[in-house]
Amino acid sequence: MKPPLLERLKARRTMLGPAVYAAVLSLVLLALSGVAGLALHLPWLFPSLGPTVMLFFESPDQPSSRPANTLVGHLTGLVMGVLCLYAVGLKGSPPAPVGGLSVAYVAAGALSVALTTLLLTWLRKPHPPAGATTLIVSLGILTTPPELLSMAGAVVLITAAGWGLNLLLGTKPVPAK
Repeated sequence: MKPPLLERLKARRTMLGPAVYAAVLSLVLLALSGVAGLALHLPWLFPSLGPTVMLFFESPDQPSSRPANTLVGHLTGLVMGVLCLYAVGLKGSPPAPVGGLSVAYVAAGALSVALTTLLLTWLRKPHPPAGATTLIVSLGILTTPPELLSMAGAVVLITAAGWGLNLLLGTKPVPAK
């Protein structure tokens, strides 16, 4: 039986093979999410998906690449972002990039990342891109229920597709614990 594609590429002792593997599969997943967003007229492509797909294909053997870590991480980021946005009274305010960074946005952003880190570390479900997800929400960039649901949908889509591609191509991701 032939070794998985990624392992054969790594065996060539050059980083070009694994780099192309990660780049092409990242392109496929982000394009898939973007096409879903275009079809639905919703933000199914947002910044924290980039590092998530990079983890899937650059570091499939790391715990932070596990599907459970990805799903729990981004869900935690969404929830903490919303909670902090409301807690500091920013719901309905212009997003920080539009209205300007204020003390309240700094508090919401810093607190949301701290709480996301606390919960994910406590649960032993590390997924660093979730820190970007929580900032997207706590800084007021994507906050409406349809936007939050589309973010969750995009995370589910790329997680399922990324896991499936890795399995299809023979990459053995780290088992779930």
